[in-house]
Amino acid sequence: MRCSVDAYELVTNAIEIAKNDWDSQEQSWDYVCSPLLEHNSTQLLRNIYKQKINTNIKLVETLLLIENTINNIFIDKLQLDKTIIKAVLQSEITLLCNPNYRYKNIQDHTDLTNKYYTDITIDILSYIIGCMMGRYSLDREGLVYAHEGNKGFAELVAEDAYKTFPADNDGILPLMDDEWFDDDVTSRVKEFVRTVWGEEHLQENLEFIAESLCLYAIKPKKGESALDTIRRYLSTQFWKDHMKMYKKRPIYWLFSSGKEKAFECLVYLHRYNDATLARMRTEYVVPLLARYQANIDRLNEQVDGASGGEATRLKRERDSLSKKFNELRSFDDRLRHYADMRISIDLDDGVKVNYGKFGDLLADVKAITGNAPEII
Repeated sequence: MRCSVDAYELVTNAIEIAKNDWDSQEQSWDYVCSPLLEHNSTQLLRNIYKQKINTNIKLVETLLLIENTINNIFIDKLQLDKTIIKAVLQSEITLLCNPNYRYKNIQDHTDLTNKYYTDITIDILSYIIGCMMGRYSLDREGLVYAHEGNKGFAELVAEDAYKTFPADNDGILPLMDDEWFDDDVTSRVKEFVRTVWGEEHLQENLEFIAESLCLYAIKPKKGESALDTIRRYLSTQFWKDHMKMYKKRPIYWLFSSGKEKAFECLVYLHRYNDATLARMRTEYVVPLLARYQANIDRLNEQVDGASGGEATRLKRERDSLSKKFNELRSFDDRLRHYADMRISIDLDDGVKVNYGKFGDLLADVKAITGNAPEII
């Protein structure tokens, strides 16, 4: 049986819709940028989200109509109307922009909407970090840097590939629960939001991002500022979502001092080279050790002059900082050992092999490589 012209055109349209849907995901080779950047008629993220959802609804309805029409064409031609149910359900439209398909286990409409808002926010934060790393850029579409060993990156910078929102100069991003460094991830998220959507609505947009994260990704915390909420997500949950997005083959690697989280940072594997660990140590870990020690000394002086509840609070803060200091000192010893080895990686070996070369400097080694990390 030959396909009718109408059926062929419908199938072509359906394929195009499905491909565009997949290409809106960061994992696609044809990913251009965050879909939120395509809605530029407003600077309010709240309205941009609504526009995106309305666009998605239209796409789902269009594909639903196409699939039902195609079914009807062939059911009629093959005279199967008595044996086959014609109607395709909305939950069967296999687009990632279709919440009814994407979250089949969520029945409540409000929960479903909240989950989708949260996932849109997780995706934009991942894109923002990609721009920080130089993987993406506001000045160029698609994958901008995915070479090996940071080779050619300086040339891209010289060509103004990252003019609007500068990429991090070393591909090392501190992922901390406080602002210890100039290239702190949370501070740069704020910078990105200001750059793209303007100063006028900056606070409102940050609050909306924080609210969206608290719908499903993290629990809301009373009295917490929007920026602190975003920081809490980035320092506690982003890595888990990144692992899930890339199916335990992360492109941003989490170096972690341990359970106290005295120091954590992301490193873009395509920009890693044999000097990265030495730079991590001299530019981040050693200065942070000095800052921790200075704060401990300050707290010791304050404890001596305090009493009652205030003294208890200061001691608790000092003890917490002391644990971090000790953990970071141990991490520094191990980091120095690996930095002296000047470890190189070969991207052709894959994430599983390369991730296992750094002992316990990295988080979740066993989950990624299948083996427990080497302890030195």
